[in-house]
Amino acid sequence: MLHALVALFQGMFLLSGALMLLGLIRPVWVLWFLDRCNRLIVIRIYGGIGLAFFILWKTCSLLL
Repeated sequence: MLHALVALFQGMFLLSGALMLLGLIRPVWVLWFLDRCNRLIVIRIYGGIGLAFFILWKTCSLLL
């Protein structure tokens, strides 16, 4: 069960990293739900989410 959780956190980390890179190219592609779209908001949102999933991924990996 813990292996599946680690795989989920790893996948979500990679997805948020890919979306952050995509948002740095064209912010409106990933921030379509906001009224203002700029690269700093992309870094704040997807960088924070990516950092959180990275910490969860490494924490669960240590428990294995």
